[in-house]
Amino acid sequence: MVNVNEFRPGITFEFENEIYVVISAQHSKQGRSQANLKAKVKNLRTGAIIVKTFSGGERVGKAHIEKISMSYLYNDGANIVLMDDNTYEQVVIENARISWELNFLTEGTKVKLRKFNNEILDIELPAKIELKIDSTFDAVKGNTTTNPTKKATLETGYEIDVPLFIKEGESIIVSTEDGKYVSRGEKN
Repeated sequence: MVNVNEFRPGITFEFENEIYVVISAQHSKQGRSQANLKAKVKNLRTGAIIVKTFSGGERVGKAHIEKISMSYLYNDGANIVLMDDNTYEQVVIENARISWELNFLTEGTKVKLRKFNNEILDIELPAKIELKIDSTFDAVKGNTTTNPTKKATLETGYEIDVPLFIKEGESIIVSTEDGKYVSRGEKN
């Protein structure tokens, strides 16, 4: 059992016959009432991100998640195909389960497949990933507000705000947690 007061990002737990991973947790106390914990969690079976409220000291079941290193091979339109790095076994996951993660997957990307009692749940991406800028427009002279940005489309089709100095064809580092620009890539 896990005490909800110990929730940290990445902790997995079982609650009401579902399996969740904690994205963020925040304690709140009002007056003389008992402290509550609001946790932003992802349902690992459906992919839905919701906010759950627990009373302080409540206990939930620990979910032991197995993580297997995999490589992303391709997307057939309805599913993605991954390959186990050790056994070369291929695994198929529905796109609907990993809609956010699809924004960052390119051929050969290393991911972790999450399994619970041999049930395939979803994938875990690295915290930061390097992607190439597919298209963007040049900076306009005089557009120099504080931290000016422009829209750019990545090789995966995901649209992101980048600094004005980033050009088409460059590689950038993107955070897979919030989908924001982090820095220039190392392949530049």
